[in-house]
Amino acid sequence: MADAYVAAGSNVRPRTSLTRALEILAHGFPGLRASRAYANAAMGFTGDDFVNLVVVFPAELQPAELIERLKAVERECGREPGAPKWGPRTLDLDLLLYGDHLGRVAGRTLPHPDLVTRAWVLGPLAELAPGLVHPVLGESFGAMWRRFDQRAHPLTAFPLEGAGR
Repeated sequence: MADAYVAAGSNVRPRTSLTRALEILAHGFPGLRASRAYANAAMGFTGDDFVNLVVVFPAELQPAELIERLKAVERECGREPGAPKWGPRTLDLDLLLYGDHLGRVAGRTLPHPDLVTRAWVLGPLAELAPGLVHPVLGESFGAMWRRFDQRAHPLTAFPLEGAGR
C-alpha cells in the first residue's frame, strides 16, 4: 500500500464536478484527505477559472491501475474522452505521487513533472503535506511553496464541500 497524491481540477461546473469526484474517491479510497480548493486563471487557453485541490489516500492498486481508476472517475463526472489537453474540462485527475515510485507508468511520469512548477498543484500539496519530501529533489513541498513566486501565480480560496478535510 502506498500514499497516492492526486491533483483534481475543473472549470466546467467545478463545484458540482469536484464535489462529486470527492464523494466517489472517498467511497473508493477510505482515509482520503483533501486540501482546500483554490480558484486560479485558466492556463494555455482563454476560459473560465479553474478550481483545483489535491487529495491523498492510501491505495492498494498498482499505479497503472490507479490511473485507470482516476480516468473512470473523470468519465463518471462527465469528462468526454479525447477532450483537448488545453481546454475547458469537467474534471481532470492527475496522479502526482505514488509512494516513492519513480519513472514512467501508463504513459505518465512519477513524480508528476509539473507538480513543482504550477501554483495550483504545489500550493494545495504543500498545504496537505508540508513536510513531505520530493523523492527526486530531496526538498519538502512546504519549503518549495514558501520559495514559490505566489504573487505571480495567485490562488484564491474557493469554498467547496468535502475539501479541506
